[in-house]
This record gives sequence, C-alpha cells and structure tokens, in this order.
Amino acid sequence: MKITVVADVFGQTNNGTSATASRLVENMKKRGHEVKVVSTYKCDDKNYYTVPERNFLFFNNYIKKINGVALGKPKKSTIAEAIEGADVVHFLLPFKMSKCGIKICIEKGIPFTTAFHCQPENVTSHISLQNVKWLTRWLYKHFKSKFYKKCLYIHCPSQFIADKLVENGYKTKNFVISNGVREEFRPTPSEKPEELKDKICIMLSGRYSNEKRQDVLLKAVNLSKYRDKIQVILAGNGPLRDKIEKLGEKLPIKPIMCFLSKEELISTINYCDLYVHASDIEIEGIGCMEAISCGIVPVLSNSKNAALYQFTLSENNLFEAGNEKDLAEKIDWWIEHPEEKAEMSKKYVEFMEQFKIERCMDKMEEMFKYAIEHNGDKND
Repeated sequence: MKITVVADVFGQTNNGTSATASRLVENMKKRGHEVKVVSTYKCDDKNYYTVPERNFLFFNNYIKKINGVALGKPKKSTIAEAIEGADVVHFLLPFKMSKCGIKICIEKGIPFTTAFHCQPENVTSHISLQNVKWLTRWLYKHFKSKFYKKCLYIHCPSQFIADKLVENGYKTKNFVISNGVREEFRPTPSEKPEELKDKICIMLSGRYSNEKRQDVLLKAVNLSKYRDKIQVILAGNGPLRDKIEKLGEKLPIKPIMCFLSKEELISTINYCDLYVHASDIEIEGIGCMEAISCGIVPVLSNSKNAALYQFTLSENNLFEAGNEKDLAEKIDWWIEHPEEKAEMSKKYVEFMEQFKIERCMDKMEEMFKYAIEHNGDKND
C-alpha cells in the first residue's frame, strides 16, 4: 500500500501521539508499504513533507513549550503533494492540517481513516477545568461537528474511548486497536543500583502534568507503613516539575525525577518492585502498558475517564481515583504479599501478549484495507 500519514506532532519524544505516529510509520515501512508523512518535523527524506508551524501569538509558549507540541499550518500545496497517489491517508489529530487533508481526499476520492488521540478531558485538564462536565461534552460535540462528521472510520486506541464516542453520538465505524507495545519491553534481568538495593522502588511513568496525578502517589507513599523504605521514581518531564519536586520534599526519601532513554526506561522498570499509574485521564496508557509488559505488578487508578481498568487482573491492582489512602493500602498489601506479587507478575506478562506491536500493526493494516475496499460508502 501507499500510505500517507498526516500528523501535526511527529519526531518529538515528549508526547504519546508523536510516539504513536513514529511507531506506525516505522512499522508500516518494515512491512514493505510506501509511507509518506506530513508534519512540522524537518527531515531530508523525500517522503517527509514539512509544513510551517501555526502561530498562536501569545499562546505559543503554552502550546509549544509547555505542552511540547507544534501544530501544523494547513499548507494545501504541501499536503496535496503528499496525498497524491496514496491508496489511503491516515489523519491523527482533528486540527486544521487534517481538515485541509480530508477536504483534498474527498475531492479526489481517496480513502482515508482518522484517529481519536485528543481526548477532550485532556484539553479541559490543561486549563484546570476538568470538572466542568458541560465543557467536556461540548468538546466531544465540537470535535464531531467540525471534524469527525466527515469521517467514516476512526482508530480508537481503547474500548474505553470507543464507548465514549458512541456515548457522545458519533456515527462512525470505530476500530479498537491498541497503539501497541514494542518487543523490547519484556522481563529482562536488571539489578538495582547499589544505592537502591535496600529500597522498595515504586515507579510511575508519565508527563508531569495535572491529569497524571503524581501527587496522589507521593501522598500515598507518605501514608504507607513502609514510607521510610520506599524510593519513588517518576520517569518523565513536564510543566509541573517544580510543584512535584516541592511535594516530594515531604517524603523521608526524596523522589527520583528523571527523563529516561528507552534503554534506561526498560532497565529501570525491570528492577522496580511496583508500578503505579494514578492518572485521572488516559485514552490508553502506553507508559503503563510498557511497564506491565515487563512483568512489574501495577496499581491502577479506576478513574471513569481513563482506560486503565482494562489492565486490571485483581481488586488489588485497582485503587479509587484520587484517593491516596486507598492507594497506600494497596501498595502496602503488595509489599506484604511477595508470593502473590510474583505470581501476578507472570500473569501480566502473559496477559500483555495481546498488546504486542506486531499484533496491533496487523489490525492497522486491516483497517487501512477496509477503508480502501469500502471507499465510496456513506456515513449514515
């Protein structure tokens, strides 16, 4: 197939959508498909088409520097050139660049698919309005009326977000396909650094932002019976770094805050004792998936706005969202039950086989082929 991928964010390592786009392109190329990419990413490769970044004037600092993204201008000539001759086009985000591309696809009769990676709850969380329910509902409606109403096929990274679309009246065919976990994330022998050998290491991987709730983990550790032995490792980076550091100063052992390379991340996951994912908002949770694919036992938030429940294998793997006391109790339970933890580790390795990248890429290919075969269908 000749596939064109239109992604505002591409090539950055600081957000999940960019990582997802990179993995999709890499794996489709490995399978022998010809792939072109339209984004703000600058590259000498002839199959990469660069559009200018949009200028948000006074909000540039917030959008690019704080949130780590650069949205693309809808430069029609560049987008049209990249789409020309494509068998199928895949759009990752519901913004102006993709709107321009979809218009071209419709005019030329080119099959296309879209994805739902921008969760409205994430948008409201960024502006600290995550509890304003009418605003979240309005954003789902806005995305539908301004973008997805012209789309037949949506890639949903989890059943959770597919259900959300149905709940909000989306009349689309939703393909539930995990973004997938790379093969490198698996149980691997890894020794704790000398200075951590007498510590209970608990890890959370994710951007330092409101919705990831690193604060809940830090407060829970302070309530734990084993607080004097616990070393928290927060893998990531982001706008709330200073706030989280300040909160971490209240713990007997100061948290380690670090941005890790893939190799460092895999090594760290494999020597940690527990993994916590405390997010209030999560379309899928790649950081969580990578961790538990290595066999580390998780304790996950049961937030109704997160897909984490799909990774729950027992009641002790789940805690009440935002409740540090409940999280502390679950952490203590796993510390006190090492045999059960060892058994659960094996179960998670087996359970996560279904989310391996190769299986997910098989399903993405099937979605693209479906869009090609049903080109010309109408959305009821």
